[in-house]
This record gives sequence, structure tokens and C-alpha cells, in this order.
Amino acid sequence: MKLLLISNSTNYKEPYLGWCIDMIEQFLTKEVKRILFIPYAGVKISGKNYPDSYDAYAERVSTIFEKYGFAVDSIHNFADPYEAVNRAEAIMVGGGNTFNLVAEIHYNELIEPVRRKVMEGTPFLGWSAGSNVACPSLRTTNDMPIIMPESFECFDFVPFQINPHYLDPYPEEVNDAIRHGGETRQDRINEFLSVNPEITVAGLREGTALWVEDGTITLKGSRPMRIMRHEQEPFEIQPETCFDFYFRIKK
Repeated sequence: MKLLLISNSTNYKEPYLGWCIDMIEQFLTKEVKRILFIPYAGVKISGKNYPDSYDAYAERVSTIFEKYGFAVDSIHNFADPYEAVNRAEAIMVGGGNTFNLVAEIHYNELIEPVRRKVMEGTPFLGWSAGSNVACPSLRTTNDMPIIMPESFECFDFVPFQINPHYLDPYPEEVNDAIRHGGETRQDRINEFLSVNPEITVAGLREGTALWVEDGTITLKGSRPMRIMRHEQEPFEIQPETCFDFYFRIKK
């Protein structure tokens, strides 16, 4: 199984996918020529509304990837999405609204075929919502539930939950006028852990990604990742550290 799970598509004042496109190119290798893109998280792209925004999303991504020699085929253009998955050289899931993404994945009956294809070795990459769906469920997304999926079940490639775009609380010295007055991200994850004490949550900060290959995970990027468990002190994993699916460091 080969996965690249990216927290975010864009860093502040940088081009779309600019910070991670070289890593994506390295991940895909020269053997991949065509990528199957799943655009269902793109509810409103380039001013277009759902579902027309899928076309705009596919065009945005294709324009970037063709510069690197990759052709991108969007699954929403196939009459038979199941067959499109079966033929895919690589599968890519874009970010946006996770609830709409998961609703469409279930509506098109894609959980089983995508999971089988990736477990057989087809590379899978996603950013934001696209990394969230690599987990057992969508329940650690940051998104508004704009639609009710048939199920919260996702592809279950990794046995933990990812919280993309993980945000640290403001430091104490931040001016109170700009401090967020509600729950912090940590507060909300603690609520999740209280209800689901058996599940580990990985807080994936901006500008970071998880490269999964041959049973080993490597944290890519310039910032550490925060690991959170029920009634345990969170701990950090540093960039370029290799570890297993249970966050045990590999020497």
C-alpha cells in the first residue's frame, strides 16, 4: 500500500499545490501516466456551484499536473465509476467539503473498489478532505455537515484518524481582541476522544504530509505532527521521522 496524505493544498501566498507538487511527482514515480481524480469535495470551485464545480475542479487540477507530464481523468465524467477505479494507475482525492465527498463516494458505491485497488498497490494521494477519507471515518474533519452521507465510513487505509489543518491554540500573549472565544481544535478532538477512547487522532499541521509505504509512515514537511489519545498527554513527531501505524518510532 502506497499513500500520500497531505494536510493542505495551499500555503499562504503560494500557488495552488505549490508547496507539495514536487513531493507528489516523486511519490507517483515515472511509471504513472494517468491519474484518476475524485473531485466530490469541490462543492463550489471557481465561482461555479455544485455539481458543475466538479468540472472546474478537475480543470484546475489537470492544468497543474499536465505541466509535470500527468494526465488527469475525473471520475465524475465516467459512465461507470467502478470500472474507472479498476483501470486507474493512481487515485487522487481533492480537498473541500468532506461530508459531500463521502456522500458521493457512498452514492457511487466506491468504498469497496477503491479500498481493494489501493490495498493491491495502486498509489493513493489526497489533500485535506482527501486525506481525511483515508481514515476509518470522516469524524475528525473540520467541515460543516452540508449533506448527510449514507455512512461516515471511509476507506480505512490507516487505523487512526487524521485531523487535517490542525491548529494550535493561540499563545497567551496574543491580543485578546483577536483571540477565538470558542473551543480550540484540541478541545474538539478531546471531545471526540472522550466518546471514542480507543481511537488515536493525528493532528496534521499545515505544510505537512504522511508518506506511507511498505508499512512505514514518514512525516514530510517542516512542522511536527501532534498525536492525541484519550486521557494521555499529547506528543509530537518530528519531520522526516519514520514510524509504524501505531506511532512507534522506527530506528
